[in-house]
Amino acid sequence: MTPADDIEPSGVHCRLDELLTERGMTLTRLSEIVGVSVVNLSILKNDRARAIRYSTLSAICRALDCEIGDLLVRTD
Repeated sequence: MTPADDIEPSGVHCRLDELLTERGMTLTRLSEIVGVSVVNLSILKNDRARAIRYSTLSAICRALDCEIGDLLVRTD
């Protein structure tokens, strides 16, 4: 079993990819603005994150001019 296999679905989907596309922004540019590594943003974008700091969440939403509910949605 690989580490990715034991991650249970959280019931939360991160719409980061869709929001970036809508705004014509790259993950690299968002990383520069927010101060979070591309790797960590990619983990979030691919729904593999287990947690996110409120400060990071707030910074992403500021950079994308969106609300938290625009970024994170329930899937259950």
